[in-house]
Amino acid sequence: MEQNIDKYSARRFDVHGEEAIDHEILETMPYAYPGRETIVEYYTEEFTAVCPWTGLPDFALLSIKYVPRERLIELKSLKYYLLSYRNVGILQEHVVNRVLQDLVKVCNPVKMQVEAEFHDRGGLGTRVAAAYNW
Repeated sequence: MEQNIDKYSARRFDVHGEEAIDHEILETMPYAYPGRETIVEYYTEEFTAVCPWTGLPDFALLSIKYVPRERLIELKSLKYYLLSYRNVGILQEHVVNRVLQDLVKVCNPVKMQVEAEFHDRGGLGTRVAAAYNW
């Protein structure tokens, strides 16, 4: 059995640290209706990051819901930002908090919620949500 453990440790995939998350790519644009309680939701079924210990991929449905104050998140930049997580070793529970932190910093929303539903691995799925002023 110990021989099998060594066999798998030699097959570890590359895992990048959180410094690889490209938060500087995020851009915003003016919101024409400040003061109006408009809920904007972006979602993707193709979010991926990796397990920080094994390098195995974690796939999730990621949802970002917010009420803009004066700035909207530019979608192309959001796509590139989310793609930068692809090889980042980060716990599922930390993903939503990091996304929330970066997006609140860039667009200063009235309120925002980030939720991720990670696909089952070993029969166990994970759903995590983090909120700012929600």
